[in-house]
Amino acid sequence: MRAIRIDRHGGPDVLTLADIPEPVPAAGEVLVRTAATSLNPVDWKTRAWEVGPPLPATLGWDLSGRVVASDDPAHHVGDAVIALSAQIATGRGTWSELVALPGHLVTAAPTAVPLADAAALPLAGVTALQALRAAEAAAGERILVVGAAGAVGGLAVQLARATGARVDGLVSRAEHEAEAVELGAERVWHRAADLPRHHYAVVLDTAGLDASAALAAGGRYVSIADEPLPDVPGARKSYVQESAADLSHLAELVDTGELRVRVADSYPVADIRAAHERFEAGGLLGKVLVTF
Repeated sequence: MRAIRIDRHGGPDVLTLADIPEPVPAAGEVLVRTAATSLNPVDWKTRAWEVGPPLPATLGWDLSGRVVASDDPAHHVGDAVIALSAQIATGRGTWSELVALPGHLVTAAPTAVPLADAAALPLAGVTALQALRAAEAAAGERILVVGAAGAVGGLAVQLARATGARVDGLVSRAEHEAEAVELGAERVWHRAADLPRHHYAVVLDTAGLDASAALAAGGRYVSIADEPLPDVPGARKSYVQESAADLSHLAELVDTGELRVRVADSYPVADIRAAHERFEAGGLLGKVLVTF
């Protein structure tokens, strides 16, 4: 089968489309034929930095596809599914034609969007959901989402609004303000200096920009970014964990129309290097998909 692999770290040129043996699912595992995957910041960092499992390695965290074999009674051949695989920790990359995963990591795909588009949901969606949970965001509170037009931030805006919170946003460029408003933010800025000071019960940073001056006394500051936390009491990181339960909840929100999945561009697997170049150029309003 075909899989996107690296045998060294570096630029997009280290990505190769290799022919490797098909996986043999173990007890309790599900074998999925991949429809699509998507690009996330962790993917280019794993490719470029000295991180991740031993090389050569198959990259990728996101997956949508159909079950072709199952040793888990919860999943049947032909089921349309999505999954999140923590590739750095487990070495189970999803950028291949066939992926074997423990059944407890796999859940039904949303039916309201094409199966390929559903690959945009797992990592970004679970990251946003778990970060909001870590922030203990509650109905009626005013929340600032930093990176409100990005992949994680855009989902966080929608999820926070669904809880009844009042959401504002900070984006990286002026032309992205309208997108954040469309997603549900009430007020949006593109310069941190313009934010109201000491105003928010929660600041959720998805982009690595210090917006701590906007946090109210006693507020909660949660970041998913690599950058160090600002020096404010109680600031904490949120690290995503595999969770089919969280992913199933997100799929239900997509099907009820409460959560919108955004796709900026799609590339066939043979064009993986071009997909990385587009992703790293930035300015995207949605995910970059890779289809098989």
